[in-house]
Amino acid sequence: MLRFLIVAHAPLASALRAVAAHIDADAAADIGVFDVRPEHSPDEIAVGCASWLELCAGYELLILTDVFGATPCNGARRLGERPGTRVVAGVNVPALWRALSYRHESLDKVADLAVAGGQQGLMHVSVSRPQHQAAKQAPHDSKHDHHQQ
Repeated sequence: MLRFLIVAHAPLASALRAVAAHIDADAAADIGVFDVRPEHSPDEIAVGCASWLELCAGYELLILTDVFGATPCNGARRLGERPGTRVVAGVNVPALWRALSYRHESLDKVADLAVAGGQQGLMHVSVSRPQHQAAKQAPHDSKHDHHQQ
């Protein structure tokens, strides 16, 4: 069985769990969160997550964090040293939904699917004219040129 922990800049972790509840309230119950505030250190993240980690005894754990190299990720990496744990940075809604959809698969597979879901969920959805191109002009019609001199 698999559980999740989201460690992200406040209030993103809590917001992502709320979004997860939109698609599956039962799955949201398997998600712990830690909203990292500016004053938190990586060590404080570990202390703040200790009670969730105790609840995850006997479960594999996928930790999702927002930005690689930032404080939430650095704290999550320390938690990732726990056996049966993987850490994935760059969480977004598609990554979370993908992970939850496959939570009955192996931890490694769910981690890989979360990464793929996050990457596939990021795309251009509107097309605009490049800034360096002028708008097309109507073709020249010499019949309407009235040069008065």
